[in-house]
Amino acid sequence: MQAQFIGLGYIGLPTAAVVAQKGINVHGVDVNPKVVDIINRGEIHIIEPGLGEVVKESVQKGFFKASLAPIDADVHLIVVPTPFKGNHEPDISFVEAATKAVLPHLKAGDTYIIESTSPVGTTEKMAKLIFSERPELQDKIFIAYCPERVLPGNVLHELIHNDRVIGGIDEASTEKAKEFYRTFVQGELHSTNARTAEMCKLTENSSRDVQIAFANELSLICDKAGINVWELINLANKHPRVNILQPGAGVGGHCIAVDPYFIVSDYPMESQIIGKAREINNYKAFWCAEKTKTAMLEFQLKHGRKPKTAIMGLAFKPNIDDLRESPAKYIAQKVMQSEQNNFLVVEPNIKEHSVFKLTNYEEAYEQADIIAFLVAHDEFKTLEYNNDKVILDFAGVFKR
Repeated sequence: MQAQFIGLGYIGLPTAAVVAQKGINVHGVDVNPKVVDIINRGEIHIIEPGLGEVVKESVQKGFFKASLAPIDADVHLIVVPTPFKGNHEPDISFVEAATKAVLPHLKAGDTYIIESTSPVGTTEKMAKLIFSERPELQDKIFIAYCPERVLPGNVLHELIHNDRVIGGIDEASTEKAKEFYRTFVQGELHSTNARTAEMCKLTENSSRDVQIAFANELSLICDKAGINVWELINLANKHPRVNILQPGAGVGGHCIAVDPYFIVSDYPMESQIIGKAREINNYKAFWCAEKTKTAMLEFQLKHGRKPKTAIMGLAFKPNIDDLRESPAKYIAQKVMQSEQNNFLVVEPNIKEHSVFKLTNYEEAYEQADIIAFLVAHDEFKTLEYNNDKVILDFAGVFKR
């Protein structure tokens, strides 16, 4: 079997490497020449525990090779981003471009699978595109959708052990796609149709977004009411049927902060709660920025000088290097637009950033007057609470 992955990012690369580790020949395609070169050296361009060893082993054994161009294969997987157009409308142009790239390489008996998060109906649109350009393949290839559902930091384990939802454009396509995933997935494979599989991915992340929005809204209420939201949630969760999530500085990442818009864009009248959750979680980041700027102004009025402010964390969640759609990055940019220029920016999971000059977390904590915790990285939890500093604990590092 020859498997081909179009897209070697945060999902495409780990999946391709895991498949190659099973002794299957894998051809990976990426538009970035640097990424291709790095992978072919047996190295990685993203941070994910254990991934480096898997890629190195697969490349050295000859099962995994990267390239800028597609080749003929038996299974073609589309694992490219689906960004926004204006007004939060999903953009499937990358999926379409990847599909057009593999079109000349499709043959009877091949399996074409989309893993990219997609609006409902995308798989059917790509099938129509394929058959309009290659009508001789009608009813002769298998087309399906199978969304990823992994957690950054634990991707290698979850790729193998998590259940997968697989939906084809017909039953034969579903079964053929399941046949491929059985080669490396130990979790259960659940059959459905393509539209349901697409909606399932969007539903999973929209559900999380709504739950986080409840916690974030609660944190806003508690701040005004003078209540410790961390203590409140801990007590409320003692109820056997209550499980409130932890609030934060907003919601980020390439899934939860994005996927709900795919539903809201296509079904605006029906998705009232989902749309409102997005508003709340976006507002929470704005609120954190305003609270930080207010604290800076109050410090200046009280002490007669501008404070040194530490921005603690830029990633979209704890203990990763991923800054995509990060509310912390938005807050840092918003706060640093003020007249003050005395900032210390901390992100222990990356070595450098093109915009922010990074500072060691211990140095920043010691030097700063105001500490704004935007992400609850493990390193931050080793710090001792200092009553002499103004601490804005938006991420629950000290839960005060």
